[in-house]
Amino acid sequence: MVSANQEMVVYCFDTLIAHYNSEQAPPPGFEEGQHPLFVTWKKAVNGAEPRLRGCIGTLEARCIVNGFKDYALTSALRDRRFPPIQAKELPYLECTVSILTDYEPALNYLDWEIGKHGLIIEFTDPDYNTRRSATYLPEVAAHEGWTKTEAIDSLMRKAGFNGVISESLRNRLRATRYQSTLYTMHYRDYASYVKMTRGIGPLVNGAKPVH
Repeated sequence: MVSANQEMVVYCFDTLIAHYNSEQAPPPGFEEGQHPLFVTWKKAVNGAEPRLRGCIGTLEARCIVNGFKDYALTSALRDRRFPPIQAKELPYLECTVSILTDYEPALNYLDWEIGKHGLIIEFTDPDYNTRRSATYLPEVAAHEGWTKTEAIDSLMRKAGFNGVISESLRNRLRATRYQSTLYTMHYRDYASYVKMTRGIGPLVNGAKPVH
């Protein structure tokens, strides 16, 4: 099984920087494989708690080299919840890559562990008779300090449901739980790694160099 690792985060930073510089990213330093994956960008300013700047991925298995290349850019530039990340933000960014594993159906909406399982929910919106779905990665509920029920209710809102959330509706939703491996790296650590392994730190159009 492939686990999330440092080289995957390096490749995501490389890909984003190559976009700003209108050039090709260096080839990745990890093996090809097929897995569901996510790329998450957060931004921390003046030592504050890092705030989400973009998070997009796929719940379907796909080739991880192209997957990280695509989702590094999509999550940074096309997450509709946020404005696109600009090159000048790079020194404040941290990137987390997630490889998703161990998909299994939950018996009910409470059949999962906070901090261990991510969750995919699917349900029919009774007001519009439409199918809705959403997911949270394993670290989200723990980070937010939610109970299981609070996490489920938040997921239903994330899926676009605006009606009254009842116990019967929670019991009718279909839940799939999964686990993940993840690796997080701050830009300054990426810059140090690049300088150490390539002999020169990253040069970015529109960004100040990191010392």
